[in-house]
Amino acid sequence: MRRKRTETNYWMSYADLMSAMLMVFALLLTIVILDYREDMSEYQKNMEEKQKQIDAVTNVKNDIIAALTEEFKDSNVKIEVDSQTGAIRFPGNILYDYDSFELSKSGKKFLKEFVPKYFGIILQERFKSEISSIIVEGHTDKAGTYINNLALSQNRAFSVLEEIYAEGFPKFPEQELSKVYVTSNGRSFTVPLSNNDGTYNAEKSRRVEFLFRLKEDERIEEIQKLVNDN
Repeated sequence: MRRKRTETNYWMSYADLMSAMLMVFALLLTIVILDYREDMSEYQKNMEEKQKQIDAVTNVKNDIIAALTEEFKDSNVKIEVDSQTGAIRFPGNILYDYDSFELSKSGKKFLKEFVPKYFGIILQERFKSEISSIIVEGHTDKAGTYINNLALSQNRAFSVLEEIYAEGFPKFPEQELSKVYVTSNGRSFTVPLSNNDGTYNAEKSRRVEFLFRLKEDERIEEIQKLVNDN
């Protein structure tokens, strides 16, 4: 008697197939979630590190601004310390006659009093390793052409440095060291100043500023852009 052949069914049922696919999907989803958590953890660490760098530089800048503000708060001359940047500005008529870049007698006297105090703060042991540059910057009002005012603003800024490093200028402890950091610049009428009500102030716009930049400023600007973008 011939035996009946038994056939094996190698095909999975539809339910079994769906179960297997769901298991594979769940496994892939778990892997993706774990990778995402790991990436987010690393991202968070990077953001925290960048914020620490920003805070460190901000603290140094704030300390310098506080020191400058304290030093010049009782000055007889109207000196303004920018609370955000630390830029020190004073009206051009302190140093020059109108439309001139030759320092007046009162201007030379002012620099003899101001400069040693300023560099004494900026280049003290606590801060000098953080300083990238010190800029003497000239500004004009809007009268006249851009080029004429550019030349005037540049000449005014340069005349300040000429006076500081002239033979007859009183010696101060940071005088030689300051040459490593200091430079001059002119901005013509491109950065005007306004009154409290927002109206243009020609007299305030005619000015000279002393600015400083920290070594980390450029890097921090890049970091802040990355933080803001993310």
